[in-house]
Amino acid sequence: MAAKLKESDQHYNHRLEELRVKATIGKYAGISKVSNEKAVIAAVAVDQRGSLKKMLVADGRANVVDRDLDEIKTIVTDVLTPHASAILLDPEFGLDALQRRHGKGLFLGYEKTGYDNNVPGRIPEILEHWSARRLVEAGADCVKVLLYYSPYEQQEINDQKHVWVERIGDECRALDVPYFVETVGYDVAGHGEASVEYARLKPSIVKASMVEFSKPRYGVDVLKVEIPISMRHVSGTRSFGGDAAYSKSEALDRFREQTDVTELPFIYLSAGVPISEFTESLELANEAESGYSGVLCGRAIWKEGIPVFAQQGPAAFRDWIGKTGVEYLARVNALLGSARPWTNRIERPAAQQRG
Repeated sequence: MAAKLKESDQHYNHRLEELRVKATIGKYAGISKVSNEKAVIAAVAVDQRGSLKKMLVADGRANVVDRDLDEIKTIVTDVLTPHASAILLDPEFGLDALQRRHGKGLFLGYEKTGYDNNVPGRIPEILEHWSARRLVEAGADCVKVLLYYSPYEQQEINDQKHVWVERIGDECRALDVPYFVETVGYDVAGHGEASVEYARLKPSIVKASMVEFSKPRYGVDVLKVEIPISMRHVSGTRSFGGDAAYSKSEALDRFREQTDVTELPFIYLSAGVPISEFTESLELANEAESGYSGVLCGRAIWKEGIPVFAQQGPAAFRDWIGKTGVEYLARVNALLGSARPWTNRIERPAAQQRG
């Protein structure tokens, strides 16, 4: 079995050797700063703002103030970065937290939180008082944007999104800073993202998003993508909820297909699912020999601690993160041994090779 796996790895690496993307010195260095010693990204995300406020209110925090968000981000950063390769923060409420990252890499988000429900298509916006240059000046090793995207959306709406991604890509090129684009699908038909109807479409949505934003015109360096299936709709798994969209064998095929649609490195987001569901999805990715190069996950690690903060305060939350949050992150890290180094897909710049 070990010989078979070794042969598979050799075939995979040989195939990618011919497809490697050429990187500039700055972009290669920036991605290296958010990675571990194996060139795998094992990062924690805590750039939530609007959704975090809603969680606090739902969990009993009567009057949510900005300081609450600042404290949550600072505690998560301080306690979890010793066990991570990097942290993703936002410049609105995360600037204090970035000082507590223990020398680990830093992603800063560039987009406004959420989207306007009164405007069709979940159109993204950037933060008005920030630029890619200002994010770098604040300490960012990499710039990240979140984009809600579906190939089934109206072309006029998707064109707006394409232009938006292009503009930020040009900013990042000019600064020689890595550009991470996070795509999250949504249901245009109105069934809802938790429905079995959407689950059947999800692989095509994830795949099409990866194909689109791998085009050189966007200047994307690493894709942050969804798991290509909905775990609760995979029969034969622990997470199965009783309404099947695919068998386990079909789910494994979706992971394999995802690996082949892009030459860029890609990493997984957790999408706020429970830790048990996220780790099982990584188990499937590993079984399928997915080409993913790590994770940038947030709520799966710390979301269960938000009721603790809301009802008992920062000290109790720090204690929860120090025990349960660290344990959850360790479970994710243990599965990243099968992740592929992003250096398999990005070529080291010639100047660094000589050095």
